[in-house]
Amino acid sequence: MRATLHTILWLTLFAVCGTPAVAEPLRLSIVHVNDWDRLDARDGAGGAAKIASIARYERDRAEADGGLMLLTFGGDMLSPSLLSGFDKGAHMVDLANAIGFDAAVLGNHEFDFGPEVLMQRLKEAKYPVLGSNISYKGKPGFPGAERSRMVTAGEYKIGLLGLTTTDTPSLSSSGPDVGFAPLAETAKEIVAELRKDGADLVIALTHAVYQSDLETLRQVAGIDIVLGGHDHLVLVLYDGKQAILKAGSQGNFVGIMDIALDRVEGRNGPELVWQPSFSLINTIDVEPDPGLAGKVAAYSSKLDRELATEVGVTEVALDTSRASVRSAENAFGNLIADAMRAATGADAAITNGGGIRGDTGYQAGRTLTRKDVLTELPFGNRTVTMRLKGSDLRAALENGVSQVEKGAGRFPHVSGISFAFDGRKPAGSRVSDVKVAETPLDLGKVYVIAVNDFIARGGDGYDAFKKGVVIVDASSARLMASQVIDYVQKNKGVKSRVDGRVRRLD
Repeated sequence: MRATLHTILWLTLFAVCGTPAVAEPLRLSIVHVNDWDRLDARDGAGGAAKIASIARYERDRAEADGGLMLLTFGGDMLSPSLLSGFDKGAHMVDLANAIGFDAAVLGNHEFDFGPEVLMQRLKEAKYPVLGSNISYKGKPGFPGAERSRMVTAGEYKIGLLGLTTTDTPSLSSSGPDVGFAPLAETAKEIVAELRKDGADLVIALTHAVYQSDLETLRQVAGIDIVLGGHDHLVLVLYDGKQAILKAGSQGNFVGIMDIALDRVEGRNGPELVWQPSFSLINTIDVEPDPGLAGKVAAYSSKLDRELATEVGVTEVALDTSRASVRSAENAFGNLIADAMRAATGADAAITNGGGIRGDTGYQAGRTLTRKDVLTELPFGNRTVTMRLKGSDLRAALENGVSQVEKGAGRFPHVSGISFAFDGRKPAGSRVSDVKVAETPLDLGKVYVIAVNDFIARGGDGYDAFKKGVVIVDASSARLMASQVIDYVQKNKGVKSRVDGRVRRLD
């Protein structure tokens, strides 16, 4: 299989010569994926069946050589796949069980359906899931997750911990009972415990941005390897002492770290020597595993039957690419916001670009189906209505454009509102010329605003919405996707277009 790989990176590192071994050497093969929520391949790459194929090949290879293979996952599995909008990630756990992961870390998207749903998914998982820095109701640990794990292979012990980004409360729906301790602080505690229990090698599964991984390694010398996720990067970093491996997203790439473990006699007694080599497999040339392909086909068929219903024809071209929905006014974003406002009768509506996830395009004249709409809105968000002062509405818009240069998901798509912003100005002072119903915003006036339940709770930094007085809460609200479907059907197609409601001045 590896002879056909598109991307291979080999690093040969610091061979130890002339030192007597005090234990039998071990070959450890780590196979790593992260941020995978898609059933099947796209453009020939990724998906469950290709991940399974590589895992099976590498496990057979390692075992044939008398070694050990660990299949690891760097978080974000339960959401936002399309089918998860119906079964809240149950099918992803089923597929992960069939693939046979050896360890996973909780990502922020594991909390998208709330902690109670996550607890149920963890009961269904047949693989260990780590959440070292997570607490529940003030007590360390999350129900169904492990704080650490020790794997024994021959004469060697491998310690595992899992670290989840502390930004999870603003990125997902973890709720008030779930806490996230600082990563390095937790890592120091867990690593000390693992080393005390005899861990020869310590691996941290992390769901955090690359800069956070670097900072954790800087502060915690006892971590040997970080297997990461969250920021969808494909990278390998090794400085001779510590390593980081990230494998992109969706199984488009699979990261492999082959490690030669050896315990030798050092100046102060036995010491571990580990020599890694790395490869990154582009899965476009990988044959899918037949068994997993069958399971994926069954899930896809079920979904297709349920979602084949036609909704309406779009009169305009629609672009839902990540870059488009997170940087500027967008026709599909306008459609969503228009549907929310029409369904609620609110003065204005706001939704965040990060909730639009299809990352695709639709030509004018295309007939949209329920599947298309739910592909774009997979999180199952509901439309909350609230009374909000004009000053807080302006603050919300400032937040929405505060990280536009970073492509942040908080970018606002609006209806009943128009405004301008200048990305060259400091965050917090970028917005100008705000109007509601074509009338200048009155900072002291109270408006009725429709927003999705995620940002209503302060998600994506929208703390201003927490100052609103809720009229219809999430428990009584309708699904945004249903409102969009109804709106398109009522209007006999998609007519929302870019019309100048959000103007960039930079």
